[in-house]
Formats: sequence, structure tokens, C-alpha cells
Amino acid sequence: MKKKRVVAKEIYTLADLKDWHDVDPPIRLGVFGDPVEHSLSPRMQNAALKHCKIDMQYARFQISPDELREAIDLIRKPEFVGVNLTIPHKIAALRLLDLADENVRRIGAVNVIKVESGKLHGFNTDGRGFARAIREVFSVDLRDLRVMILGAGGAARAIALQCAKENSERLVIANRSFEKAQKLADQLRDFFAGPKVLGPVARLQAIPLEEAAIRFQIGNVDLVVNTTPIGLNRGDPSPIPTRVLAPHLMVYDTIYSAARTPLVSAALEAGARGANGLSMLLHQGALAFEIWFQREAPIEVMRTALL
Repeated sequence: MKKKRVVAKEIYTLADLKDWHDVDPPIRLGVFGDPVEHSLSPRMQNAALKHCKIDMQYARFQISPDELREAIDLIRKPEFVGVNLTIPHKIAALRLLDLADENVRRIGAVNVIKVESGKLHGFNTDGRGFARAIREVFSVDLRDLRVMILGAGGAARAIALQCAKENSERLVIANRSFEKAQKLADQLRDFFAGPKVLGPVARLQAIPLEEAAIRFQIGNVDLVVNTTPIGLNRGDPSPIPTRVLAPHLMVYDTIYSAARTPLVSAALEAGARGANGLSMLLHQGALAFEIWFQREAPIEVMRTALL
């Protein structure tokens, strides 16, 4: 029986995956998130697919945490190529994979799944995408920087590991749960064993995400990175107030939006340089495209689509 064709939607759900009807071109890629309506991934991935004359499209899927297992199982269908995972699924999806690359195993978080012969292969492009974004936006490499990461979730783990692999001068992890920050720091301690920074501060440190603790660190960091969801919702405050920030800083918010995020606004007000997560989205998305199709991503086409 011929598959029924339906009108395309802005957002699909678990119910759509259960009772799948193809649109034209067929959906073979997507992003699972909760919330997901803000995602710009379809814009750049669909531009790349069209440019490369690949007859499929990429869509948003609103999938709640309690729906994730079933949704992941449903993409094992041979026609699916893969999905991206965003908040809050990067860590929870790990146990649902058949295979995971070394980055995923080390980080404990996955943001790209590739479907091959019904098997789910997990990858994480956040760290490499972040490193490329920092080089592009601030014209500096991670190895030259003292970095403070706000958060200890999936994106924070990927970024922290990338900083460790690239031998950053210093790494500070700030999280509301100090225990989670300390656990992440402990997992990376081997990378920071050698002396590099002169002075009284430790090369690797965990701190609570509190104003007093952050204020104490600001003079000994160059780059502040927000990986928390604070700033995703309208009306959110900045995770660090303007009064704590300083002009010497580079501030990178992994959240992206058309308007400035609260943290980027606070950074600019403090005389610092600030950027949102569009560049990281671009570079991790290009890496995902290359994983799915084993070919170079048309990055300038993707960049134009995002902008």
C-alpha cells in the first residue's frame, strides 16, 4: 500500500513517530528536545541537504524525557538516517545506544545518533564544535585560555573535555551542585597534572555557581562559557550579573537566539566581548552532517541559512 503523504509540520511528536506518514521530501533526520521549538538546526541542515541534492529533510521533534526511550527505538527504522539530541536528552540517551564513540564514553553524553542497519551509533560533536567556534569568534585557541564553565551537564562535559584535550591553561567548573562540578573536575584531573600556570591558583578547580565564588575567580580566567539553560526563557536573568564581569573577559553563551541573551548583554555592559551559541551550533551541525553522510558539509551554505 502506498504511504500517505501529509502536510509538513513545524514540530512533530512521539505520536507522529508511532504513526509515521511521509512528507515530501521525506523526513529522515531531526532533533529531539524538550523544548524544541527554538531550534535552528532544521534551517541549516535543510539548506545543506538541498545544496547537496540529498532528497530528504530534517525536522523538530518535541520529545519529553519519559518519551525518549520509545522515540529512540522508533528511529531504528531503516529509512531514518539519524537525529540530534538537545536539552534534556544528551545524558539520558546514552543507555539507549548500541555503540558509542570514545568521546561519548568519556563525556557521558551524546548529541548525534547515526542509524546503520537498525543499530544506533552515538557521537558527540559539541566539544569540537565549541573549539572551532571560539577560534572563529575570538581568534584564539583553547590551549591559550583560562576557562570557566558554568554548568556540569552534557554540553559542559563535552566542552570541559575539549579544554582538557587541548591543554587549556586553566579550567574552572562552576555548578549549582558543587558535587557535580567536583565529579567532572575529578574525571579530568589527569589532563591537568603538569605545571602550567604560575601563581597561587589551581589549574583545575570546581566551585559552586554562586556570586562570591565566581567573583573570586574572575581575575584568573579569560573565557567564561555558559552551558546552563539560564537565558533560554524570556525573562531569565543572566547567570552572572554585570557587576561580577570584567572588561578583560571573553564571554560565550552556548544558548543562541535572535536577541542578545542575558549573559551576552551583561558582558557587553561590563565592557567585555560576548557572543552567543550560533557559531557552535553551526560547527557541531557541520560535524554531524559529515558523520551522517561521510562527506564534507557545505558550511558556508549552512552559515548563510542560520544568519
